[in-house]
Order: sequence, then C-alpha cells, then structure tokens
Amino acid sequence: MNLVIDNGNTRIKVAIFSGSKLHEKFMFTSNPELKSFLKNKTVDHCIVSSVGQSSDEVLSWISTSGKKLSLTANLPVPIKILYATPQSLGVDRIAAVCGAVELFPNQNCIVIDAGTCINYEFVDAQANYHGGAISPGIQMRFDAMHKFTARLPLIKEIEKTDLVGNSTESCMKSGVSNGVLAEVNGIIEQYLQKFPNLVVILCGGDAPFFETNLKHTIFATPNLVLLGLNSILQHNVKL
Repeated sequence: MNLVIDNGNTRIKVAIFSGSKLHEKFMFTSNPELKSFLKNKTVDHCIVSSVGQSSDEVLSWISTSGKKLSLTANLPVPIKILYATPQSLGVDRIAAVCGAVELFPNQNCIVIDAGTCINYEFVDAQANYHGGAISPGIQMRFDAMHKFTARLPLIKEIEKTDLVGNSTESCMKSGVSNGVLAEVNGIIEQYLQKFPNLVVILCGGDAPFFETNLKHTIFATPNLVLLGLNSILQHNVKL
C-alpha cells in the first residue's frame, strides 16, 4: 500500500494506492488535521509533494516500513525533464506530467492545471517534458482587479457570463470568465496546430468551470497529481 500526499496552496490531498489502483482519497485544510489522520496509519511506501513548505515535517508523521520520499527536483522520475531551470520547476507540475504519462503513454499531452494559477504542461510521446506556460488563475484575476483599483469589488464566484455586462460586477465577471476561456481555448488551438493528435488533460480546483465551457475535447482528471505522485513513488521503489 502506497501513501501519497499533495500539499497544495489551499488544500491537502491524500490518497492510498494499492499498486497503481487508487484505493482511498481524503482532503484536509490544515496540517493538524493531516497529522491526526496519519497518527494511526502504517503503509509500505510514501511520497510527499509540498509547494509551500518543507516536506520533512509531514514525513516525520508517517509510519512506513519502506521508502519515504519527498518530491524534489533531484528525485528520479519516469519522464525526461528538458526544462531549462529544473530547480525552479514546481513539484506539482512534475507530478501532473507524470500522471499524464501514466494515463496516456506514448502520446503527446498538454496538461491544463486550473488552480491558483493556470499551468500548461507539454509532454511528448517519448515522455520528454518540455515546459509550457503559467498564467493567473480565475480567483487571482478577481483579486488583482480588486487590489489594484480603488472601487472595483472583490468577487468570489465564477460562472459563464454574457459577453456584454450591464453592471460593474457583471462586467468583471464577463472579463474574467470570457477572457480566461478565450485564453485556454486559444492555447489549446495553438498546440493542436503543432501536434494534431494531442491529448488535452484538465485538472485542478477550477476544472469544473472549464470542463463545461471549453469547446475542445478534453479529459477531466481530478486525481491527476495524485496518480503522478504514485507513479513517481513506484518508479523509485523499483530502482
């Protein structure tokens, strides 16, 4: 049994895998909750991915008889990283790409992780990771308009909005919702021009909004990062 932990910007996702099969999944909002959950858990191997803090403290809470790993730029992974600055590459981005290769081997893939930021990650059919793009996420766009202007309100909800807004709030919602959809659709179209057989994979907290509003065929995979972490863990157990 493998334990994988994705300690993200806003939520902590935890999964138990039996081999390559996802057995159980849990969600926490704080480290004390996670520590309490791990108190009576014993697993064979584990891996922790943390974007905001060191993984060492979390690893100290885990009881395991096998490998205990932290996902860093130096950990062996089942892909070839061609990124020019691998030490600055977010661990969540690495995990998402490994998840894409696990689900769609020998295919060109673009992963769109719609969370705090919108990450675009391209991996080719030979499992070479090239990089992609990073842009502000939906809530970040609303936050920026509120923070950097004197009178625009803070908006905390998103839905597909008419192109022409008729109030300040509806204009802001139109700008963000239609703007972000135009961005993502446009990026997908550019990739499809270069790679016609491209697989488009969607994950992240804002994935439901894009899943229902994008015009391209996509594969919504909410557990992509967890699947990727497990594939990295299995890769290292075999070494």
